[in-house]
Amino acid sequence: MTQGIFITLEGGEGAGKSSQARMLGEVLSDQGHNVLLTREPGGSAGAEAIRKLLVEGPGGRWDGVTEALLHTAARRDHLVNAVWPALDAGKIVISDRFADSTIAYQGYAYGIDLDVLHNLYKAAIGDFKPSLTLILDLPVEAGLERAGKRGGKETRYESMGAEFHERVRNGFREIAKAEPKRCKVIDAVQDIESIHRAVVAEVMKIVPKAA
Repeated sequence: MTQGIFITLEGGEGAGKSSQARMLGEVLSDQGHNVLLTREPGGSAGAEAIRKLLVEGPGGRWDGVTEALLHTAARRDHLVNAVWPALDAGKIVISDRFADSTIAYQGYAYGIDLDVLHNLYKAAIGDFKPSLTLILDLPVEAGLERAGKRGGKETRYESMGAEFHERVRNGFREIAKAEPKRCKVIDAVQDIESIHRAVVAEVMKIVPKAA
């Protein structure tokens, strides 16, 4: 279906996904690759509108099923209007979060049946998956402490309890165990440069040299 490469970064709150995605994009661009840096929820006009509903406001604003539906709607719009066209044009697309976050947050943390979420994905997206998923893993307390220093309005998920985030972390670990070829776990307790080197090392295994 596509000619490009789709790379996703996943992990709990404060794991450093956004910074690592940006740094990775700079490395690949410097090498001569055509890169699209994007995020979920968001990355397209329709998905960005849905993002505000999901990441702002009180923690109990939506239940898990409603969240899953909103994330899926945003994801479909993001893929149709941003990711798939970029991949068809041969770009390397780097996304800060993708569908694994829905499995971890709405599935493992909220407790929605995983089969329901997989079927929802299948209906909306089909068989499409990332070429590589990098899961940045660190203890929940450290992640929430980092996230708390960012400020801003997007604090809805951060406001949920530590037990919720422990389930999220466990969810990502289970996802990595189930798909070890696609998913690589990176120790995010390290300093930012060490994490960056680990991220680049994994990416270079699948990215060809630029022409």
